[in-house]
Amino acid sequence: MTYDKVIEALRPLLAAEVRAELPGAAEPRDLEQAVWVRLLEHLAAQGPPPDPAAWLTATVRTEASLQRGASLRELPYADEGAAERERSDPEHRALDRERARALYAAIRRLPGRCPRLMNALLSPEDLTYREIAGELGISQGSLGPERARCLGCLRRILASEVAPAPRRGKG
Repeated sequence: MTYDKVIEALRPLLAAEVRAELPGAAEPRDLEQAVWVRLLEHLAAQGPPPDPAAWLTATVRTEASLQRGASLRELPYADEGAAERERSDPEHRALDRERARALYAAIRRLPGRCPRLMNALLSPEDLTYREIAGELGISQGSLGPERARCLGCLRRILASEVAPAPRRGKG
């Protein structure tokens, strides 16, 4: 049996399996494409499966499960118009300015080189690591660990300024 005959024989079965496995939960064409890719990989590596129908059914279930798992982690794109409307809202602009003031005030209280490093990272000039390292007089390789240490300090400072969440339940 040639590969073309295997593919043609499986086409209607694949469509039926996909309809049965994904009643509106995901994109059927995406699932079909993923199964065809797996079949081509199988054909290239091992030749036609001994029982193509059983192989196809198992592969459809596996790929459908993978797609369902991925869809649980996916988030829709934000409405860009809503973000623009928020930025133009005076209340949101005032809150953004207040957050920025609090952030830069916390950055000024960081130890050592951290204030200079964080200001360079937040610079509107969008400096590269090489440029930041040159500006601070440190090696580019030490910039990542230094950044991580400074962010940890910044997190602790900001967390201490935020009121703790109220306790719930019996306290």
